[in-house]
Amino acid sequence: MSGRLRIERVVTSGVFELDGGTWEVDNNVWVVGDDDEVVVVDAAHDADPILEAISDRDVIAVVCTHGHNDHVTFAPQLAEYAYAPVLLHPGDDPLWQLTHPGEPYWPLHDQQRIGIAGTEIHVLHAPGHSPGSVCLHLPEADTLFSGDTLFSGGPGATGRSFSDFPTIIGSIRDRLLTLPEHTRVYTGHGDDTTIGTEAPHLSEWIARGY
Repeated sequence: MSGRLRIERVVTSGVFELDGGTWEVDNNVWVVGDDDEVVVVDAAHDADPILEAISDRDVIAVVCTHGHNDHVTFAPQLAEYAYAPVLLHPGDDPLWQLTHPGEPYWPLHDQQRIGIAGTEIHVLHAPGHSPGSVCLHLPEADTLFSGDTLFSGGPGATGRSFSDFPTIIGSIRDRLLTLPEHTRVYTGHGDDTTIGTEAPHLSEWIARGY
């Protein structure tokens, strides 16, 4: 792995909208790369702090962990600005169309690899929070970007359209908790955690049903 690789968190604020409801939210935007190039994970809400973090570096891709509006607000505009593709799992096309109808994106698939800064991001399809939710694993950096699939304290929400609790539990159990315990989990909202911190609580999450 390139020693130059670094991970930067940008927190943006805005509104999540679905099923007729609105919620004020803070989102983690992740800028992953080195001095020359970056991948932007979840270009949410406010353009200015994201562009400031990118600076003059090349954007290789704008990757969406899922299609909820609060994670993709700035994605098409950033892609156009940076001459970079938006990558989204096609399972979330219905959600994407709610926010950016007719805007193009490139399909993101399970086990896809995205090269950045001398290493690779591995795409893990992890449905449940939404049909096309993905997590992004950097094995050489012992890091996982979990989107809204796994948080510090449990799984992402499944009480709205296009979500399913048993499905997200299966994704977390089979795709995420099998990663090394020391893997650092960078989430779509709030604080980071580790796989080892969360794994012992799986049965509690199943019992409580959320």
